[in-house]
Amino acid sequence: MSAKLEKLSQNLQKHLGERIASLKTALNEITVEVRLADYLDAMRLLRDTPELGFEELLDLCGVDYSTHSSKKPENAGEGSRFAAVSHLLSISNNWRVRVRVFAENDNFPSVPSVTDLWKSAVWYEREAFDLFGIVFPGHDDLRRILTDYGFIGHPFRKDFPVSGHVEMRYDPDQRRVVYQPVTIELRENTLRTVREENYSKH
Repeated sequence: MSAKLEKLSQNLQKHLGERIASLKTALNEITVEVRLADYLDAMRLLRDTPELGFEELLDLCGVDYSTHSSKKPENAGEGSRFAAVSHLLSISNNWRVRVRVFAENDNFPSVPSVTDLWKSAVWYEREAFDLFGIVFPGHDDLRRILTDYGFIGHPFRKDFPVSGHVEMRYDPDQRRVVYQPVTIELRENTLRTVREENYSKH
């Protein structure tokens, strides 16, 4: 670990203390996981503490761990399927950190909004809501941002069908766009690798 990462790790432990559920370093990046109850307090400390100084929220996205139980953090709860992951940047200190928090209810995942701390979170949280169905209480305008009006479901969830539920087409008789049930026949594709006989001898 570099001296800069070591210093950041020490500062995080010093100022976040027991709010840290886990802290890991991999590929020259630190990932901090916080409990849901400590999330807003921890994010405010990350922004306002000069020794941390994370002035910018670069990204916030949703993650669905339902089919990746082996990659789910060991301290995540039994039903912890959805997480919100933020990437923060400190320009003044020239370092970055990743922050992860798990929603407690898989059926209605909810994580407090950080739009009061970073205005850039407005669109990111809308995207996580649209694609994963994570609700962000405190967000003033939480509506879909990428899918079409009237879209049903959340397409980045692992259990959402690849073909979707409905398809859209232009109806020349009605002279407008219409929605209808998917007519694509579901099939499973198996990838096949084709190589020349002497491929490995070249």
